Parts: sequence; structure tokens; C-alpha cells
Amino acid sequence: MKSPFGQVKLGQVKLLVEPRRNPPGGRAAMCKRQPEQNTMHRTNPARRDCLKFAAAIGLAAIGAALGPHPAPAGDGESSGVIDVGSRLELFVDDYLIERLRGAELKMHRPLPKDVVLVCDSPWEGNTSAYYTLFADGDRFRMYYRGAHFDEELQKASHPEFACYAESRDGIRWQKPKLGLFEFHGSTDNNIVWAGEGTHNFTPFKDANPNCAADARYKALAGDSRGLKAYKSPDGIHWSLMSSEPVITDGAFDSQNLAFWHPEQNCYLDFHRMGRAGVRDIMTASSPDFLNWTRPVFLEYGDAPTEHLYTNAIQPYFRAPHLLLGFPTRFQPEHEQVEPILMTSRDGRNLKRWPQPLIPITAPKDRDGNRSNYMSWGLLQLPGQEGELSVYATEAYYAGPGSRVRRFTFRTDGFVSVHAGAAAGELVTRPLTFAGNQLTLNFATADAGRLQVEIQDAAGNPLPGYALADCQPLSGDHVEQAVQWKRGSDISVLAGQAVRLRFAISDADLFAMQFSPR
Repeated sequence: MKSPFGQVKLGQVKLLVEPRRNPPGGRAAMCKRQPEQNTMHRTNPARRDCLKFAAAIGLAAIGAALGPHPAPAGDGESSGVIDVGSRLELFVDDYLIERLRGAELKMHRPLPKDVVLVCDSPWEGNTSAYYTLFADGDRFRMYYRGAHFDEELQKASHPEFACYAESRDGIRWQKPKLGLFEFHGSTDNNIVWAGEGTHNFTPFKDANPNCAADARYKALAGDSRGLKAYKSPDGIHWSLMSSEPVITDGAFDSQNLAFWHPEQNCYLDFHRMGRAGVRDIMTASSPDFLNWTRPVFLEYGDAPTEHLYTNAIQPYFRAPHLLLGFPTRFQPEHEQVEPILMTSRDGRNLKRWPQPLIPITAPKDRDGNRSNYMSWGLLQLPGQEGELSVYATEAYYAGPGSRVRRFTFRTDGFVSVHAGAAAGELVTRPLTFAGNQLTLNFATADAGRLQVEIQDAAGNPLPGYALADCQPLSGDHVEQAVQWKRGSDISVLAGQAVRLRFAISDADLFAMQFSPR
């Protein structure tokens, strides 16, 4: 199917090796470590005007022939057996992949939908930005900066405010009259915070089961001096948790964010800092949102050096051991921006895709100065089964106010193992699982098909589970069980080291999961 952005040609993908588990002393150890006294790292923060940015960004084409790759011998974790349990695994990297033949990892772009918000109120404007969206019970919440720049006078028209909107369906958004802060003599507005921190006020709902009732919602916000911590019992009424910044090592004029990570049992922060002459991203962790480890830079393997502005990193709610990021790539030559995709399994090492996720040619008004940011949020909307919604900005510095447009992915549809009419093959590394059946998320062309063979760790087909024993799969399914001549029940193999061999023709394989029937 032709993309609304035009034809996209992807070569074979050079796979970047991801760590299979946290290294000793890595993120997991950081999260468990007790905070040292005065762990708020206080250094002179880098300021916006002290960074000398590169003149242009070089986009590296990716491609490498995927030839024969012999299977490793041995068994056990130390020899490469991966325990996937019953968790959902997305093919967003090569973590599970031993070899690909005639197939490639293919990034998919979201489809553009309608504009859902226009920042045209007098306290908002054309430089409204840094949108944060998340689900909260039966509603969706949105926070953003209300700001306007008078291009004729070359100055801001009013102070910046943190604004709030909400929705029941994620498509139609209302700006409630909160009555909290005054603008031009009236509190009849949706301003949720005013004063310090409004430039990049970035809230989240705290998923920490031990979170205090008056801090069910938290936020980071700040300026060149550092990031301060905020709390709220209801997402509307906010107060400072500390009068001093809790993170000071960074350059914070961006959407700096944090969240509770259920897999790592701590808060993770991702914020901006300069490195080697470009904008980049740092991360830190905390057990209590106040005491943070010393920030460290993210690492991207052999990806090219590029300016990364906002990061939009979050655990994928269907597979929280995976982190998805939609960072904004900044191109200094024209001051244009475009979101890209990156993924991680440990929060420190990331695979970054070179293609723009939402190019500046997407509708509409995205080619201007800083007019194409991805918002922080990935939503499953009611009645929209089979797809996920993301949101991106447009019309910065234009019109009565900047806008937010919704885009949609298929569920789990960020990256696929893709093969054309000439059949391709994927063989996994040895793995163990828990569950009774194997379900797949895939889509085929009309004549496409997909089959699965279960092998032993050495690569020999198991009796009854050879490729010829598998019923061919076709169509478009988010969760479809694989059937062999013996049926779909594979519980007899649970706990054993096995490999999966996928035969793929005119199809995209997005995800797999071993699960009970």
C-alpha cells in the first residue's frame, strides 16, 4: 500500500546488537542503589548560547547484506538462551534474531488523521508547544505550553503558561475553565500552572504503587539552573516538592520528562544536554523523585551524530520492558525538525532509525522553524482497536496558534520483519518460553503467507512442528494463534530451549507472544 507520504524505499537493515540484559552496574543497579547524600549533581549547567551547533546533519543510509549466520552452540543463559516467558516481544531490534535471509527490518510511519487541538486562545498562541498526553481512567489528559511570539515586534506577546485540556475519546479535546490563574483580569481559562517552570512543564501520572496520595501526579520543569520536581493529588492543583532543582546537570530548554518504570522499579528521567557540539539526551534514575543519580548520556551504537531535541521516551504499555522514543531531530541549516524512532531494552543503549517518522512533507505546515515535534504520549483510544494514536505538532510561528494532529500506527506496528514475493526467512536465537500457544501480529498481501517451524536449540525441526506441519497464516491479525498438525498447544515445549524459524512471503511480522489459550 502506498504511503500518504510518498513511496518509501528501505534497503536491507544493518542490525545493531542490543544488550540482552542489563550489564553489571548498569541501569538496574542504579535503580536499586540507595541515594547518596546530596545526590543532586550540582555543576554549572550548559546554557543555550554556549553550544556551537553543527551546520548540517548527515543522514546515514543503512544497509548490509544478510548472509548465512551459523547458530551458536551450547545452552543456558551464558551461551545465549533468552527467556522470553510469556511477554509480548516486538521485532523492533535484533534482540531475538539470529539471522535474516531475504527479509529486512522495516520501519513503518504512522498515518495522518485530523487536527485535534488549535492553540488560539489569547493566553496560548503560535509558539505553544511541548505537548504531553496520557490516559487516566476514563479520560485522557493533555498538558502544554501556552505561548505566543509577535513576529512583527520580535518578542513574546505574554508570559508563558502551562495549559490543560482533556478528552473522553482522544480526538475531541476540551479546554476546561479551571479558575486557577489570572490572565488579563480573568481566571476563565485553562491555565493549570503559572510562573516558574511553565516553559516545559511535563507531568505524568505516577504508576509507583507506593506513591503518596498528594503526589499521584508528578512533573519535571525548569530552566538553565535545573529541573524542579512538582506534585499534584488530582493533576490540576500543583505544588513544588522541593524549592531547589533536583537535577542540575543538563541544558533544559526542551521537553524534559520522567516516569515510573515498573520493570526497573524506579523513576527514570530523560533530559537535554549538549555533547560533541550537538544537542543530545541524558538519563538519570531515582527511587523517590527527589534524589537522582548522576546523569549519563544515551548511547546509539554506530548511528551518526545528530541533533536530538525532545526525546518522547516511554515504556511501551503493551510490553513495558521495551522503551519507545520519538526524539526530534533538529537540522540547524534550516531550523527544521522531524521526529524519528528509537527503541531500547535497558534505557541507556538505543537503536535509532535514520528515516523521519513524520517527514516535513506530511500534512500540514510542518516545514517551518520547529514545526514538527512528536508529542509525549502513545494512546489506545476507545473503539479504536487495532491501532494506536500518537500526536505531532504543526504550524509553529504560524496562524493564530500552533496545532496538534493525531497520527495512527497499527497496534505494535512500529517495525516489522518484512519479506516480499520472494520468500524470506527469520531464525531466532535459542529461547525458552512459558505458555500454551504462540500468537503473532502480522499482515500479509493477498497472496502472502507466513509459516513457523519450532526447532531444537541446534536448529533441527522438532517432530510435528516442522514448517510443512504448520498451517499457513494470511490476512491481517494483531493476535493470531499458530496451528500445526498437532494443534496450537505447545505447552509440552515450555521451558525447553528452542528456536523459531519463520518463512515469510509478501508479509510483515510485527510481534510474537507465547501465552495461555
